[in-house]
Amino acid sequence: MPETRRNVLGTTLDACCSDPVTGFYRDGYCRVGADDAGVHAVCATLTDEFLAFSARRGNDLSTPRPEFGFDGLSAGDQWCLCAARWLEAHEAGCATRVRLLASDEAALEVVALETLKPYALDLS
Repeated sequence: MPETRRNVLGTTLDACCSDPVTGFYRDGYCRVGADDAGVHAVCATLTDEFLAFSARRGNDLSTPRPEFGFDGLSAGDQWCLCAARWLEAHEAGCATRVRLLASDEAALEVVALETLKPYALDLS
């Protein structure tokens, strides 16, 4: 990882997914930099319900877009979501499960840790 980032728990950011390769910088990490206006900070495990919700909101993540090297996503894939879209899905009752250790601390500027925790896959 090019720069050390922290996750929402304050420890070193873990990778989210390399198959498919995710992240704003397509390096497998949900790291946020100055040029990531969408704050792609939440490492999420996608569901059919969320994918349908996102498509209704104008961001179809399921349809392949070969011109952009994008194969489309399916339920079960892990992906770095915009923190605001994840929060919007939470408020609509269709939020995904998340990996807190792989979610960039920048997500906390948009969504509270206490809101994310019930969806955590990596807390015991």
